[in-house]
Amino acid sequence: MENLPVEVIGIILSHVASARDIVIASLTCKKWRHAWHNHLLTLSFDTIDWPLYRQICSTQLEMLITCTIFQTKGLQSLTILMNYDHQFCVTTVISWLKYTSDSLRQLRFYVRTSPTFNIIDKCNRQRLEVLALADNPISRVVPSYHKFPCLKGLSLSSVTISALDLSLLLSACPKLEVLNIFCPEITMLDSQASIELSSSSLKVLLVESFNFDKFVLQADSLECLDLKDCNFDVFELIGKDTLKVLRIDDVSINHLDIGDSTENLEIVDVCNFTIMWPKFYHIISKASKLNRLRLWDVVFDDEDEVVDIETISVCFSRLTYLSLSYDLKDGVLHYGLQGLSFLMNVVVLELGWNKISDLFSVWVVGLLEGCPNLKKLVIYGFVAEVRTHEECQTFARFSEFMLLLGRKHSHIKFEFQYE
Repeated sequence: MENLPVEVIGIILSHVASARDIVIASLTCKKWRHAWHNHLLTLSFDTIDWPLYRQICSTQLEMLITCTIFQTKGLQSLTILMNYDHQFCVTTVISWLKYTSDSLRQLRFYVRTSPTFNIIDKCNRQRLEVLALADNPISRVVPSYHKFPCLKGLSLSSVTISALDLSLLLSACPKLEVLNIFCPEITMLDSQASIELSSSSLKVLLVESFNFDKFVLQADSLECLDLKDCNFDVFELIGKDTLKVLRIDDVSINHLDIGDSTENLEIVDVCNFTIMWPKFYHIISKASKLNRLRLWDVVFDDEDEVVDIETISVCFSRLTYLSLSYDLKDGVLHYGLQGLSFLMNVVVLELGWNKISDLFSVWVVGLLEGCPNLKKLVIYGFVAEVRTHEECQTFARFSEFMLLLGRKHSHIKFEFQYE
């Protein structure tokens, strides 16, 4: 260790990241302390790393963070993530940002300040590559002034921002590739409840806990669209054939339009979603390269609607991963086995139920026979803590049946995950 260059020690300490652990490690010797002062690249203050942060008052915590930051030179990554009870003085926070502005590349700032201030004004716009903000207001964005020429990742969590400023902020990031929006508070400057965003460089969009009337995104390079716990009347994607991943989880959308951006889809993961199957199938039907399909707890607008597995097996012949949940209404399966063709490339099959019945075993066998090259079968199930005698008998019959099925197909790995 004595022969290690001090710069290498600085890199080692940077991988530790946690400010408390770095300070302790720097006490090893003068060389390590010199590395902390002059060659540290990453520093993190996170209540998860050290729960005692929660017990320190805000004023003392400010002094601790200030003292630690001001003993470093050339920080490239700074994370300050404090619980909601802490509130820092705005002048102190600005001093942290100014001190690190010449070298900082990544800033993750989840802190409340008093009074609140627009942190976008104080960030070094020329160097930042990753910016993550939470519980902060963002206002008066002027693209000609607030230019982020190097920013590639932007995360906004529980921020207050107008629809116009959000649009302007994206236009000020010409190289933005990843945008993560969680539970924003959107203010409207007029009566039109519509958000229109545009980015030619955006590749990944993750939206969670977002409720709005109309969301329009124009992104010619988008590869991954991930929507979770959202409520939109209209969601529209305008782009070219670049979309590869579509994930929808616990989302309500009256009108979903992703245009002609589905030809290169490779992954479709839909969970807790109400759809009209013919309309949704029409959206993804051009995805000839699809290799992963998950339809889990999907509710159909038409109660009599049945998804024909033959449609899936014929149109998505490249599937290697298939995940379906069992749904039985009035004795009719939503995923019928009629006309099932062989899914020759499926090697992983996931099946599950919310309420088990004897027909589930028949359904499992039908899909198992339709996947002749299967290597792994995963069964997900919900088992209530309080069960009737009939439910216990049904579950016992299923368990015995799966035991026999496992012996018959010894080349397939069986896994069971029950809640």
